[in-house]
Amino acid sequence: MRILMVHPNYHSGGAEVAGKWSPAWVAYLAGYLKAGGYSDLRFVDAMTDDLSEDDLRRIFREEKPAIIGATAVTPAIYKAERLLQIAKEECPDAVTVLGGIHATFMFQQVLLEAPWIDVIVRGEGEAVTLNLVRAIDEGRWPAERESIRGIAYMDGEKIVATPAEPSIRDVDSIVPDWSVLDWKKYIYIPMGVPVATPNMARGCPFTCSFCSQWKFWRDYRVRDPKKVVDEIEILVREHGVGFFILADEEPTINRAKFIEFCEELIKRDLGILWGINTRVTDILRDEELLPFYRKAGLVHISLGTEAAAQLKLDLFNKETTVAQNKKAIDLLRANGIVTEAQFIVGLENETAETLEETYKMVMDWNPDMANWSMFTPWPFSDLFHELGDKVEIFDFEKYNFVTPIMKPLAMDRAELLDRVMANYRRFYMYKSFLGYPWVREPTRRKYLLGCLKAFLLSAFQRKFYDLGRFNYWGPQSKKWVKFEFDKSRARVDEVEDSWKSAPKHKRPAAAMKACGGAEGEMAEEQAPTKVMACGGGDQQLPENTVAPKA
Repeated sequence: MRILMVHPNYHSGGAEVAGKWSPAWVAYLAGYLKAGGYSDLRFVDAMTDDLSEDDLRRIFREEKPAIIGATAVTPAIYKAERLLQIAKEECPDAVTVLGGIHATFMFQQVLLEAPWIDVIVRGEGEAVTLNLVRAIDEGRWPAERESIRGIAYMDGEKIVATPAEPSIRDVDSIVPDWSVLDWKKYIYIPMGVPVATPNMARGCPFTCSFCSQWKFWRDYRVRDPKKVVDEIEILVREHGVGFFILADEEPTINRAKFIEFCEELIKRDLGILWGINTRVTDILRDEELLPFYRKAGLVHISLGTEAAAQLKLDLFNKETTVAQNKKAIDLLRANGIVTEAQFIVGLENETAETLEETYKMVMDWNPDMANWSMFTPWPFSDLFHELGDKVEIFDFEKYNFVTPIMKPLAMDRAELLDRVMANYRRFYMYKSFLGYPWVREPTRRKYLLGCLKAFLLSAFQRKFYDLGRFNYWGPQSKKWVKFEFDKSRARVDEVEDSWKSAPKHKRPAAAMKACGGAEGEMAEEQAPTKVMACGGGDQQLPENTVAPKA
């Protein structure tokens, strides 16, 4: 029984600036299915290969699969729905399956607007998909579909969502099959090498109102660091991977596990560089460990920092000070680690003055890179519902962090885009001439020049920030900017179901902040008593581990 998995062809000019990213979801799912006895599967990356609808039709006809599965984050949902429509047209007897975070929570809307989708896999996909495949293989589909946990489907005019499948407690039992990917396609432009995105943990121990990781994964589970490094060694030695980014939301939450991970990388001496997203407070906490982290190959850290508008809005927790942000960046630079400051812009109180304040702030902090992302509330987050009528755009294809979904009170969307671009131009012009070429440390200088190459390449191709689609050519073109929102897309409030309820040990976060800004630290067997924001809480991990020598 052939299984065909397809990654939808969606592009937005965001993370793609750095290169073509290997879709880890298919490796973990393929490994789990093969371990369960299903090895006749193929993967098609329509995004990386930029496949047309005609290309997809040809592939579906040639493969003749029994099951066709796709995944989708929110901005890719319409592309995923369309590819499964084409799949059903070409292979009417095949079971069409959709997974991913958007379909998990918006399954009712998805099934109503895309009735050709036979079933939605909700949440952690490996066990649910294996059970679904077995039911189809054994002829129990669709007669016994109500017995499969973690799925949603249409039964006549009724939408059915079965109870959630329990989380896979032993996450080390999920062994990915990275060979399903054609690695020569997935090149990280700054280094010119294949790039991977493995994970060390699933979920998050905190319950921020703007986030969805804790809802999707339901439980926070950390893998054995040595087995994660086993996986990375396979990626390096068998697939030629030269750079990886840990896909965890906050890998330093569990300090002991992160230290163990770094120790194992140093011991194996794989010669690979890598990056993470983490919190300013964790950098300050681990000041003495930064040389050790760099020795382990950690070369790029992206920090969630607060833009000027955030600092003035009660919607966000002010959990790091301007001085703390600057100190964290100084510490990382002193230890040869590239710093990237992440800002959220476009809030309701955003003005030309706050954007200028943010620019002056970032120039004072002097990170190696800066990124301004448009405020984008996920449609399945608590925050989205709290914003109410302030959310005017329901064209989910534009929920990509580069399109201004929210309109500030004091400026229109075109002016917001223009002023964000002004910040980008000034910052990277300065770095191009007075920053990167004069960095003394060779590895760091080469990496930064590679990042500049990626940035300039995307700008010249007009793919950066979707500027080509917006028809933006600079300040003089503001009046001609077109975001082309699909106004026919209306708000659809999902009926609340038990999936969205936090586990008993969790509490909802009171406010919002960009990823990487809270102070708490995760204790392995103890949930936080107070949740603050992304990675927040005020618990500290018991110091039962001796810090290694750098």
